Parts: sequence; C-alpha cells; structure tokens
Amino acid sequence: MGLRDLQERRTLVAAVGVGSRRPLIPVAAAVVVAADQITKSLALDHLRPYQARHVVGPVHWYLTFNTGAAFSVGTGVTPILEAVVVVLIVGLVVFSRKAARTATAPVSVALGMVLGGALSNLGDRLFRHLPVQGGVVDFIRAVTWWPVFNVADASIVIGVILLALTWRSRA
Repeated sequence: MGLRDLQERRTLVAAVGVGSRRPLIPVAAAVVVAADQITKSLALDHLRPYQARHVVGPVHWYLTFNTGAAFSVGTGVTPILEAVVVVLIVGLVVFSRKAARTATAPVSVALGMVLGGALSNLGDRLFRHLPVQGGVVDFIRAVTWWPVFNVADASIVIGVILLALTWRSRA
C-alpha cells in the first residue's frame, strides 16, 4: 500500500466518520423522547399521585406533576417558562445543526440528549392532559432530599455534564 493509497483511505474514513455522526443528534433526541414518553405513560397508568412505591435502596416511584422548570423551580410561571423553553429549543436546534458537521460522537449524543429532554418535557406541557395545566409528569425519587424527576430531566442533566466534560477536555 503506497502513501497515496493511505492518504485516500484516511480521507475516506474521515469523510464517512463525520457524515455518520450527523444523524446522532436527532437519533439520540428521538430515543430520549420515546423513552421519556413511554415511562411517563407507564407511571400515569400504574402509579397513584403522591404515593411512594419502593423500587430498590433509596429509589422510589413517586408520581407528581411539576409546573415549574427543572426541579420545580419557577412554579406558577408556566406560560413564561414555555416561551423560554421554545426559544432555547430553537437555539439548540440551530446550534446542533452547525455543530453536527464537526462534533465528535459524544458531543453529538450529548446535544441529542439535551434536545430530546427539552422537547419531551415541552410536549408534556403543551399536549398531555394532566390534573395540572402546563405540568410535566415526574415520577422518579432517587433520595428524599432530591426533587422528583423523569427520564427527560435525567437526560438533560447527563447531556450537559457530558458536554462540559468533552469541552473541558478539548481546552
């Protein structure tokens, strides 16, 4: 194998590698939305609101309806919160489209996790008919001193941590 063949192979691998990462953001987002919506539907079907069901160790299923932002911050300002979330999602989509061209696989997955979590929680606020208007289904209580959350919340937090770690390692 000559030098020219090696250079052509590297060029091909690089082109395929970047191109194959492009769908990672929407695929990761879709997986998060699906997992979150399925688990929320299961929680609504099988849990009673505000009654803990022990899972393992300190973890309980505990169905609640959150009208605030993450971890119930901003309760009572749902219309403002919805508008802010829509703006953030649009910004994240624009940023993700630009980043998809050069992002590594971990960055692409992390962006998809954040986007999917935000979209899924917004979907709850706008389309799910809950006892509380504009609320989000939360059902995971890891420990008593931590707020109840859902798969979308966990995806957002893990995605942001992954982004911070990957960007920190680049610096």
